[in-house]
Amino acid sequence: MLSRMPLALVTGASSGIGAATARALAAEGYRVVLVARGAEALRRVAEGMPGEPVVEVLDAADAAAVEAMAAKVIDDVGVPDVVVNGAGAGAWKDLEETPPEELVAMMGAPYFAAAFVTRAFLPGMLARRSGVVVHVGSPVSAMVWPGATGYAAARWALRGLNEALNADLRGTGVRSCHVVFGEVSSAYFERNAGARERLPRIARTVGTLTPEECARVILRAIRKPRREVRAPLMLRLYYAANAVVPWKVRWLLRVTGRRRPARATPSA
Repeated sequence: MLSRMPLALVTGASSGIGAATARALAAEGYRVVLVARGAEALRRVAEGMPGEPVVEVLDAADAAAVEAMAAKVIDDVGVPDVVVNGAGAGAWKDLEETPPEELVAMMGAPYFAAAFVTRAFLPGMLARRSGVVVHVGSPVSAMVWPGATGYAAARWALRGLNEALNADLRGTGVRSCHVVFGEVSSAYFERNAGARERLPRIARTVGTLTPEECARVILRAIRKPRREVRAPLMLRLYYAANAVVPWKVRWLLRVTGRRRPARATPSA
């Protein structure tokens, strides 16, 4: 009897790490469900992919839309063996310069999108006693730099989700993994003018990964899940330093990071 083709679902699959991961999973023999808001971009990613990819156009931060999508996916192709929560957005701004709707949107993706998608497929994974959930995060979830308040808070929430799932899922056969990368050569900085200027100078020593390199790291994490995976090597070294001398890392990020512009003193 032929074995079933494994199934993976990737959010944020229309570009960057998500698109590269979807293609890498398809090349590894997975049938892939691609999820994002942009229909045309998703279809371009799906073109030429093996394994009859499934395209689902929705906002993963919309709980009702995710529930409907999950029911359809489970009915049509089954419970995913792998879920990659790659949806994420947000600009680097101070809190007072971030409109409330942007704060809500940044919590929507990545945090609520990851929570809603994982929640929708988790019962089936638990019943099967197998599955891997990967959350694509950021180093700001552990080492905060100035000038990215809402962005940092949302990434801390995603890391918290992974930590809680690791506690909850022990012994179930389902694994949760937080994958963290340094700078990635995606279109983020082009879409968010001024963000690169807020990147601490010390972060430039970490090095830049391509989305395809990130996808290879994610595939390794799927094969051998761990609570958290970090890349590249220099980023792992900064995490090690943060575990030993966190005050020193905070100081380095502060002194090499953005300084607030001087405010005019109100006249008497």
